[in-house]
Parts: sequence; structure tokens; C-alpha cells
Amino acid sequence: MSAPVINGKQVSEEIRGGLRGEVERLAKQGITPGLAVVLVGEDPASQVYVRNKEKACQDLGYYSEVHRLPASTTEKELLALVDKLNGQTNIHGILVQLPLPKQINEKAIIDAISVEKDVDGFHPVNVGNLVIGDDSLLPCTPAGVIELIKRTGIEMAGKHAVVIGRSNIVGKPVSLLLQREHATVTMCHSRTANMKELTAQADILVVAIGKANFVDASYVKPGAVVIDVGMNRLDNGKLAGDVDYESVKEVSGPITPVPGGVGPMTITMLMQNTLIAAKRLNGLA
Repeated sequence: MSAPVINGKQVSEEIRGGLRGEVERLAKQGITPGLAVVLVGEDPASQVYVRNKEKACQDLGYYSEVHRLPASTTEKELLALVDKLNGQTNIHGILVQLPLPKQINEKAIIDAISVEKDVDGFHPVNVGNLVIGDDSLLPCTPAGVIELIKRTGIEMAGKHAVVIGRSNIVGKPVSLLLQREHATVTMCHSRTANMKELTAQADILVVAIGKANFVDASYVKPGAVVIDVGMNRLDNGKLAGDVDYESVKEVSGPITPVPGGVGPMTITMLMQNTLIAAKRLNGLA
């Protein structure tokens, strides 16, 4: 029997419904959440992401600015734009789309974004607050992963969660958020010697390594929750996750598809962060 599918589109729309209500309440106080997205260069995947963020802002009634800069933009020019956006009272969230061209130091740009407007959750202060369990704007994809697991109705406390991948964007923060939910967390990566042995113990398996169909059924404990963060473009043009969905769904418990799983959640959590930032910057939270 195939596993139940965790429908990221449906969960995302439920959350957006709540956000719409909040936007209406803020509007009565003369506040409109504002998001600025900065895109440097012509990276095709980044252009798609930026368009989707623009659409989400329109859908929810946010104020939106998109700054499209040429690939030749210097670090100094980008820092000047970030500084300008930091000072704009109608902008509550700033997102600089990564990756950046090689002449720009990504860390310098992330560090320059105001902590209160860092809706990506990448600023060292927000990361530090996440590590010690203090309140902070959370990285969007990891926050979306936790929300999807919660929606399965499965209690994370006391469960063994295994995360494959240790990136700063997904692997590390999602492991911290799982610990915040009182799961026992094991992290696997390219140097892990006994990966299958570890993943086969997982009640919750989160995969974020960027290798199409890497995890097959032999990695998965029967009935485990499987969250696939991967988004890989195959030679035939189709999208595939890091999990071999067709084989894994025959043994797993609730599982996310690709597309339609974690993907829609990332932008919705960005919208949620922007609304939280808008409330805080206006002294409402």
C-alpha cells in the first residue's frame, strides 16, 4: 500500500489563508507588509523563484519591490542598495537571491541586511538565536519542513530524526529546529560511513543533498515520515527530488512529492516571515 502524500500546496494555501486575515487586520492600522527582492544577473532558476515571490506578494496584498541588477554589479553597488532598503520604512523584509556573481562576497551582503528585515533567516544574529533557542526569523525552507511534519499529526518529541545534508541553508537549521521539537537528531553527509544503517533507524527522514533519486527504499525504515527537500532537473526536463519517490512510497509513512511538497512551503514561510517582521517593526509583536 502506497504511503499518504503530504500535500505542500494544500498546507501552503491553508497558511496563506491565515496570512490574508492578518494582512486585512494590519491594513486597518495603515500597515502593508513590504518585501524587497534583489536579483543580480540572469540565473534562470533564480528568475523563476523571484517571479514566484512577486506573485505571492500580489496574491496576499503585500507591497513588493523587485530590483533586477546586471551580472556586472559590484559588491559596493549591491551594498549601497541593501543600505537604502534597510532605511525604507515601507520595506519590512529584504531578500537577496542567491547565488550571487563571483565578484560579490555573499557573506558581506547577508551581514549587511538589517537583522529585523532578514526574512531569509541567514544573518549571523538570526542564526545564533536559532542555535540557542531564542526568538528569531527562521530560514524559510527548514521552517516549512517542520510545518509539514506537524501537519501529519505525528509527534516529533522523542522520535529519531535523521537529516541527510549539512548545508547552512537547510541541513543545519532543520536539525536545530527538529531538536527544538525535542526529536533526537542524527546528521549524515558525504563523509558518513554507515549512512544506510543510520537512516534505517529514522522515524523522520529529511533529505537535502541535491542528488536526484539518491535515497531509495533500502534507506528507509517502514512507516517513517520522509521529507524530500531536493529539487533536481533531469535530462528529460522533469523535476526530481533527492528521494526515489516511486520506490520509497511503498515502504514509508507520510512522504512529500517533488514538485508539490516542500517547494510551495518555502515561499509561504517567506511571506509569513515578512508579515512577522512588519508587525515587529511597527511595535505590534
